[in-house]
Amino acid sequence: MLIFSLVLAFSAICYIMVGTGAEFSGEREGFSKMGAILIGIAGGTGSGKTTLTRHLKDHFGQEVTVIGHDNYYKRQEGKTYEERAKQNYDHPDAFDTGLLVEHLRELKAGRSIRCPVYSYVDHNRTDETLEIFPTKVLIVEGILIFQDPELREMFDIKIFVETDADVRILRRCLRDVEERGRTLRSVVIQYLTTVKPMHEQYVEPSRKYADIVVLEGGHNLVAQEMIMQRIQSHLDGE
Repeated sequence: MLIFSLVLAFSAICYIMVGTGAEFSGEREGFSKMGAILIGIAGGTGSGKTTLTRHLKDHFGQEVTVIGHDNYYKRQEGKTYEERAKQNYDHPDAFDTGLLVEHLRELKAGRSIRCPVYSYVDHNRTDETLEIFPTKVLIVEGILIFQDPELREMFDIKIFVETDADVRILRRCLRDVEERGRTLRSVVIQYLTTVKPMHEQYVEPSRKYADIVVLEGGHNLVAQEMIMQRIQSHLDGE
């Protein structure tokens, strides 16, 4: 009875995607256990991927470096605020993914980087950069990090966070209005014109590349504990 309960609980927590990527407990070929492990956390807007990432960072502290794909939005040179606000920020071309790949290689080689800083209020990359130092655990979070083949192949563990669409749009509305100074009307228009179509075209299809699909992201405490155990085993050199 106990075994049955554990199996049932596990199936409700997450799916192990066998055959589409590396197994959760394994290491990729050529990966050194003593080096940095690179974890990708993807999922649709408002899915809970940022919450999961924050919980992992809070738990491990300085042992973990977090990089957001959003910081690598391309600079919108010569465009007014109104023009920048109408850009499609959910298309792969909106990101300077090549620079992110270059920076991850530098971090895995043990060298620090100057990470761009993006302003959601101004819809543009700022002139500031943030120095990020290499650690044994590198986490990259973003909606499209599994879409680009070169970036995708760099991850030792790929996690896709899945949440119902109605929950995701409500979370996005609250976040953008309360934290990013947007109007409810602008959030809804953006969701219908770019966010939803791009999710269906690019984000959802990238789910198939995940090693693990986690339901409800940072709110799934049992799945979160499993991921923490995997990270801890890497830090312990196991």
